[in-house]
Amino acid sequence: MTDTNNNMEHGSVKIANEVVAIIAGLAATEVEGVAGMSGGITGGITEMLGMKNLSKGVKVEVGEKECAIDIFVIVEYGSKISSVANSIQENVKNTVETMTGLDVVEVNVNVQGVNIPKEPKIEEEPRVK
Repeated sequence: MTDTNNNMEHGSVKIANEVVAIIAGLAATEVEGVAGMSGGITGGITEMLGMKNLSKGVKVEVGEKECAIDIFVIVEYGSKISSVANSIQENVKNTVETMTGLDVVEVNVNVQGVNIPKEPKIEEEPRVK
């Protein structure tokens, strides 16, 4: 695991890749139109992950002063994918830079699927009373 080193007057600050990944995942899920994070394609199956596994849908490369982020998401049906992706890029970049002080050089958004809401079951009238 690579950590960032920020040498300070009184020592150094190390930020683990996992921390950057969690921040990026939380920032991505704040965007309207994001149904959830995706764990990527494992054996041809894309699985939707809950809030406990936000870092699983995020891949980061962290250097001393910069980082690059890949995010895998599932969007809500009816959302404009390009707008959602742009919003994810902006929110992730701003949040990670603000919280860590790292320069985010790129945020790559990978849309892995579309969440189609389930239709509510319509209860039929009993045929016999």
